[in-house]
Amino acid sequence: MAQQSAQAALRGKRVAVLMTDGVEQVEYTSPREFLEQHGVQVTLVSPKPKGDEVQGFNHFEPGDKFQVELDVRDARPVEFDALLLPGGVANPDQLRLNMEAITFIREFARENKPIAAICHGPWTLIDAGIAKDKQLTSWPSLQEDLRNAGAHWRDQEVVVDGKLVTSRKPDDLPAFNEALLAELQGGARH
Repeated sequence: MAQQSAQAALRGKRVAVLMTDGVEQVEYTSPREFLEQHGVQVTLVSPKPKGDEVQGFNHFEPGDKFQVELDVRDARPVEFDALLLPGGVANPDQLRLNMEAITFIREFARENKPIAAICHGPWTLIDAGIAKDKQLTSWPSLQEDLRNAGAHWRDQEVVVDGKLVTSRKPDDLPAFNEALLAELQGGARH
C-alpha cells in the first residue's frame, strides 16, 4: 500500500537523462528502469538529434544503442523535475565541450532542481559551475579535478548535498537510485 501511494506521488514526474556516445550503459539503464518502475517518465536527452542513437558501453566494450528522445537544443529544464547524468569516460568528456549541454545542466541548478550524477558524470558539474563548495563523490580519478574546482570530495557510495546526488560507480547504483527517488519525493530521507 505504501509503495502504491509513493508511485502515485511520483506519477507525472519527469526526469531528463543527458548523455551521448560512450555512456556507461548500466548507469543509464539501471536508473531509468528503477524510475519507470516507480511511475516516473524518463527522457533521453542528447546533443544528437531526436531519433539518432547513442552508443552505450560496458566498460571498454561497445554495448547497446539507445534512441535519442529529445535534442538538448529543444529541451527545457522547466519541463523536467530532475536531471540524471550517467558516466562512462567519453560521455561526459564530450558533453563538457557542448555549450547547450552545459547550459542545460546549469539551468537545473539555477532552478534548484535535483541533479544526480554518477561515476564520471560529475565532471560536467565543473563546467556548469556548480561543483564549488559542494560535497561530492565520483569515480576516484576525478577527485583532483573536483577538488580543484572547489568541491569537497568524499569516498562514499552516495553523497547528497542539497539537491545534488552523486555516486562513484555501478556498484553504488542501488543507493544512487534510492537517493534520486528520495529527491523526487521532496527530499525525504529513508
